Amino acid sequence: MTEARWLDEGEQRAWRSLMVLQEELMEFLDRQLRTRCGLSSADYRVLAHLSETPGGRLRSYELGGLLGWEKSRLSQHLGRMEKRGLVTRERCETDQRGAFAAITPQGADLIRAAAPQHVVDVRAAFIDQLTPAELQTLTVIGDKVRARLGDLSAPE
Repeated sequence: MTEARWLDEGEQRAWRSLMVLQEELMEFLDRQLRTRCGLSSADYRVLAHLSETPGGRLRSYELGGLLGWEKSRLSQHLGRMEKRGLVTRERCETDQRGAFAAITPQGADLIRAAAPQHVVDVRAAFIDQLTPAELQTLTVIGDKVRARLGDLSAPE
């Protein structure tokens, strides 16, 4: 194991600023979704992915991959959403072990109502606070860090 290379003052400020930004922004957006639409951020993400696919359905493993969720988390969350009438789970005809998650008409109505309000909140709290150059820089940073995370996560 290598010895820790501690963060200097500027690095510490940048790191902590990113952590606080992420936490506060996600808390704000989650609170807005819950208050206005009765959806959690997780519900919104599931419905958004399903609503953007042809036929409004995805194989469960594909949805889990898009969300970055473990199989058990996805299963539990879909179960809660199913009880609320927002999604259904359907058996895969060609693979008996597989299943689809599908958006219901109620779920589709809810995401259609929530999406315009959500984008207003995203713009007000984040997008409209940055210049186009800052947004481009943020995109480059995000892509660079995600690529590195992929390298660090790859088996040796």
